[in-house]
Amino acid sequence: MRKALKWIVFVIAGLLVALAALALAANWLAERKRMRVIELAVAPLPYVSDAAAIARGKYLYESRGCMECHGSDGAGRDVVNDPGGMYVHSPNISPGPGSVVNAYTEVDWVLAIRHGVSPQKHPLFLMPSKDYSRLTDTDLAAIIAYARSLPAATGGGATVRLPFVVKALYAAGAVKDDAEQIDHTLPPPAPVPEAISVDHGAYVARMCTGCHGDGLSGGKIPGSPPDWPPAANLTPGTDSAMARYPSDAAFASMLRTGKRPDGTAVSEVMPFTTLGKLNDTDVSAIYVYLKAVRPRPAGNR
Repeated sequence: MRKALKWIVFVIAGLLVALAALALAANWLAERKRMRVIELAVAPLPYVSDAAAIARGKYLYESRGCMECHGSDGAGRDVVNDPGGMYVHSPNISPGPGSVVNAYTEVDWVLAIRHGVSPQKHPLFLMPSKDYSRLTDTDLAAIIAYARSLPAATGGGATVRLPFVVKALYAAGAVKDDAEQIDHTLPPPAPVPEAISVDHGAYVARMCTGCHGDGLSGGKIPGSPPDWPPAANLTPGTDSAMARYPSDAAFASMLRTGKRPDGTAVSEVMPFTTLGKLNDTDVSAIYVYLKAVRPRPAGNR
């Protein structure tokens, strides 16, 4: 009996050592991947500062997710604070003390927003640049103009703490940073008219792909906290969430109230602070576009 107990203790101790070694290896591999150097030849986007550009930039900052992560003042805020071990605090992008963008050049802004790469040529982990990679030059310049016009606020750099499983998935390639997913060779897109159209809807709905996937059919969001629900299927396919919304008015009401037509609440994981800022044209254009995309089964992302 004592011999059996001794073997059990040895086995448990061995497993604990193996797990510790695995955790160290995953942490090292994830950090090495996060610190890899990405060489990109990026053309500078000249600064603009006219009132129209700043007004457009303010609208985009508030309605495309920038404010959701960085706060209305740009000083940074807690984006994820999950009891399971994931903590993400966004950096200060105002011109104030501790800002990460105070020394940014015209090229640095483009690298960060459109390509997900820092001025030091490392990937910006958890920066959703893939959502912004297809912004037109005009819209990207407007966002930059608005960020540079923000009043100075005090803040610091990003703080990111990830649980072991996310680090392991990142090291293994199952969770990717945005710099891995962006086609950096694509030229900026040509502007499309702002109208209730499929083309404009496709342009605006790019903001949805980070959670709902490139195909917009939803599923588990890679690297998200375990208690986050799967993203909904936004295509007309199997188990489509869009079946709940018979009109663009019903769709708009959900985006602005967080409630479905039957009164039930949509998950608070949805960025309603951002979605509620979308204007009527953008909302209706997204609706028209989602009705026209290729149907996919739910969960195929």
